[in-house]
Amino acid sequence: MSVVLIKGARILGGDPVDLVLRDGVIAELGPGLRADGATVVDADGLVALPGLVDLHTHLREPGREDAETVYTGSRAAALGGYTAVCAMANTSPVADTAGVVEQVYRLGQEAGLVDVQPIGAVTIGLAGERLAELGAMADSAARVRVFSDDGHCVSDPRLMRRALEYVKAFDGVIAQHAEEPRLTEGAQMHEGEVSARLGLTGWPAVAEESIIARDVLLAEHVGARLHVCHVSTAGSVEIIRVAKARGVRVTAEVTPHHLLLTHTRAESYDPVYKVNPPLRTDADVTALREGLRDGTIDIVATDHAPHAAEDKECEWAYARPGMLGLETALPIVLDVLGDQWDLIAERMSRAPARIAGLDNHGHDLKVGAPANLTLIDPTARWTVEATGLASLSHNTPYAGMTVPGRIVATFLRGVPTVLDGKVQK
Repeated sequence: MSVVLIKGARILGGDPVDLVLRDGVIAELGPGLRADGATVVDADGLVALPGLVDLHTHLREPGREDAETVYTGSRAAALGGYTAVCAMANTSPVADTAGVVEQVYRLGQEAGLVDVQPIGAVTIGLAGERLAELGAMADSAARVRVFSDDGHCVSDPRLMRRALEYVKAFDGVIAQHAEEPRLTEGAQMHEGEVSARLGLTGWPAVAEESIIARDVLLAEHVGARLHVCHVSTAGSVEIIRVAKARGVRVTAEVTPHHLLLTHTRAESYDPVYKVNPPLRTDADVTALREGLRDGTIDIVATDHAPHAAEDKECEWAYARPGMLGLETALPIVLDVLGDQWDLIAERMSRAPARIAGLDNHGHDLKVGAPANLTLIDPTARWTVEATGLASLSHNTPYAGMTVPGRIVATFLRGVPTVLDGKVQK
């Protein structure tokens, strides 16, 4: 196996050190290191972080390879500093059987740029009527531990309770898309003053908050693990904060776009800003940022949702919700949190790896740890270009925006997947 010598990296922004990556692990760490025959990477001025882990990625394959494939999504992830991504189940066919999750898992291995961990559906066909083959997916080669009907809420409380009880046997987790469907029928954006002025049907905050309140009570009753996808409201943050104080086994995520953008973006009627859950208010953004800082919200997850042009470049009412996120997540979080490198590592690597059960990811960079890491130039600023991203789709809400921090290199088990900002496969 190749040997890599990284010279002068600042781990979590600390003093410069050298790292030797050999046999998939960090073999040596310290000043002035040498390694015969090694590929030398000059990391002067660069910050080293554990490889990022995304708990919420849509790779679209199988079924919508016109929007994204496992390979193109893996390229985008590696360029964003990720070494592992969790692929959501809303493919076609739905990832609700061992066969489909194993297909996605194998495609990820073939791409070889990031570890692709499939997420299994909670219910058959995402229909919310009968539990999917949770045990078979857990026992498959993909070793699924996270299950979600993302894009659809498991709205039946009895079915949600059964799912929580089932996955408890193997310490799995149900990741809920919190949306009471009877309160969001026909919804197009956040319900408020802007939606009223624009004449668009509103998506009220209570539709999210009521499901989270119900589910934390169910999780507490069962003693199972609950994860809340893409939290978007101040009320949701407070419910999760109280639940954690009660000892409920609940974790939560926030997306970069909900940390930065607000519902006023809909005033342009540009469907690139249509997303589910919708962009909310300034007060919600403030609460989400506070929750991320104080640990009420455990992680940042991209909800990377590529769409083909015909599904996004149309009238707002007909456009599909979703935004790209993998290549811009770290810069947006860096813009929001500043250079709090240890906090960023916790929210974007350690914690998501723990929640997903990815034992070989999210490790601090020390001798003997898996050599999954990324190098960032914190002084660089770059302008996002939709057509310049690696995804097959172009629906980024950040096009034209100048953002801080550029990924220079990413290493998966000591093998460079990105060098000098370019994918190596």
